Amino acid sequence: MRSYLDFEKPIAELESKVEELREVATRDGGVSIAEEIARLEQKADQALKDLYGNLTPWQKMLVARHPARPHTLDYIAKLIEDFTPLAGDRVFGEDEAIVGGFGRFRGQSVCILGHERGDTTETRIRHNFGMARPEGYRKAARLMETAERFGIPVISLVDTAGAYPGIGAEERGQAEAIARSTDRSLMLGVPNLAVVIGEGGSGGAIAIAATNRVLMLEHAIYSVISPEGAASILWRDTAKAQDAATNMKITAQDLLRFGVIDQIVAEPVGGAHRDPDSTILRVGDALEQGLKQLAGQSPEEIRRLRREKFLAIGRTA
Repeated sequence: MRSYLDFEKPIAELESKVEELREVATRDGGVSIAEEIARLEQKADQALKDLYGNLTPWQKMLVARHPARPHTLDYIAKLIEDFTPLAGDRVFGEDEAIVGGFGRFRGQSVCILGHERGDTTETRIRHNFGMARPEGYRKAARLMETAERFGIPVISLVDTAGAYPGIGAEERGQAEAIARSTDRSLMLGVPNLAVVIGEGGSGGAIAIAATNRVLMLEHAIYSVISPEGAASILWRDTAKAQDAATNMKITAQDLLRFGVIDQIVAEPVGGAHRDPDSTILRVGDALEQGLKQLAGQSPEEIRRLRREKFLAIGRTA
């Protein structure tokens, strides 16, 4: 059963009416209402196009957090062959908020890692809603180091509200783990690409997204803090989160203009959650193109290009 966001209520009503008419047509075989169904379907499709063609930053944030959006494990299942997951940071333990391993992407060996939010109550708890602890970032750094040792490109899928802020995580060195993962990503001598597939929050996102190319899905968001957090700090009022979302410039369109990201991957009309398979295929095509552009570069050149990319942010616009 499809889940609708609050601002999608007009669409929900139209599509609900279409389903009701289809049930009537199925139940009463002699009643021909095909024309009315087609008219309502066309109206619903156009309304969806109009709505998603003019989303506000706040609405994009809601879409980015939609529970039915494809998650990292969905991308791995569709894009990676012979995937071998690896676990543990070799220091403390395993953190399932970040999943990763090695496999083949369209004939090429790759290391792939990303935040996993889970899609049921049980899996969300197991993956801690995609909020990684220090061991998750140390695992990510370990996987990147292994990939570099064997000359294998790294793909990162970003989808987190941020690193886990619990006491235990802080006691085990959360900030240091994020910093080391970020440093490892920046210093890799192999090509690395990141895709923000949902929500890219704070250091928890940048820890695996300091890459040669940063891509974002059309309705994803990427920010230093959540709009709710910014509103709480600036105005001491989370009700102003919509204002914060607008002023923070968190959308893919804003970030491409500022040079923070390199490419926007279009989503199907209505968002990635309406057609996950098509979304995953589009991301796969963009990743394949990105890897081809970086193929054949020496480790020194790969590092130079990445360094220049990040140093240019804020200097050119």
